[in-house]
Amino acid sequence: MAKLNIKPKRECMWDLVSLGEVMLRLDPGDERISTTRHFRAWEGGGEYNVARGLKRCFGMDTAIVTALADNPVGRLVEGLMLQGGVNQKYVRWAPYDGVGRTVRNGLNFTERGFGIRAAVGCSDRGHTAISQLKPGEIDWEQIFSTDGARWFHTGGIFSALSETTPLVAQEAMEAAKRAGTVISYDLNYRASLWKSIGGKAKAQEVNRRLAPLVDVMLGNEEDFTAALGFEVAGLDEHHSKLDSAGFKQMIETVVKQYPTMSVIATTLRNARTATLNDWGALCYCDGSFHEAPVRENLEIYDRVGGGDSFASGLIYGFLSGNDPQWSVECGAAHGALAMTTPGDTTMATQAEVLQAMKSRTARIER
Repeated sequence: MAKLNIKPKRECMWDLVSLGEVMLRLDPGDERISTTRHFRAWEGGGEYNVARGLKRCFGMDTAIVTALADNPVGRLVEGLMLQGGVNQKYVRWAPYDGVGRTVRNGLNFTERGFGIRAAVGCSDRGHTAISQLKPGEIDWEQIFSTDGARWFHTGGIFSALSETTPLVAQEAMEAAKRAGTVISYDLNYRASLWKSIGGKAKAQEVNRRLAPLVDVMLGNEEDFTAALGFEVAGLDEHHSKLDSAGFKQMIETVVKQYPTMSVIATTLRNARTATLNDWGALCYCDGSFHEAPVRENLEIYDRVGGGDSFASGLIYGFLSGNDPQWSVECGAAHGALAMTTPGDTTMATQAEVLQAMKSRTARIER
């Protein structure tokens, strides 16, 4: 297994740069998408959420590479990202045709689950500006070699958007590799994104092509089985059994197939109900497993973004020079806290994360 080498901050403008789509999330709150008459607007997107978490919770310098249609909806997303603090130097603005026939901005309707009713998501993201991005349109040498980035993050959601986005991801990863930038990739399998373009077979073809370029591979149990084709021993058909032993066996297989990876990390979730989960995390680094203590019966307010916040906490651990055990515990604590608030993105502070790493109680702070 390769060693993780992170460039010092003094050599780089950015601690992390992410590549991915930023959508407008329309949240019905405690109601349902099909019956509500009110939505609250947030910004969100798997890859973006990681950059935002590192900025807002951990105070690191981050930027997003994305594209938006230049209309009022795009400018709303811009304003939300400005509040999030992620730098928009590399955002591309596509001219809007007035209707959305050629280019538009992505919408994501997401309702929270409760008890036996699972959370539901409905995306409306066809022909979005970022899905039309092609190789050669982003100056990756400027980003990674001139400006400098210590870490680059993208993932399977971006790669599922079109025929060209995996090519852009590969181009970016190759440029990052040349510049000595650490590359993380969150498999983030979404069946709804892949079903019309080849399903699991296509997802595995794309992700297996990109995997040799990855230094830090992230995902949950379904991501590794559906997006890479690995089997997890002891996992039931609903992917609900929290079993670190089975995952350890699977990770050892992944390491053998992709020896260039430095870190493999996964969240472990047992969804007792939509609002009551067991939550843990596992990290393989330097030939050893590191496991965050399982939080049993974790109460969930909004589960969307928990995995992204795990990723940003884990990445922060490594960027700040901490060891793998500290990093996976930081990721697990941050992910747990992110699921106690609405929206895709974290509202936790670094002090709260550090407190959650030390204690599982919720004693009032005065």
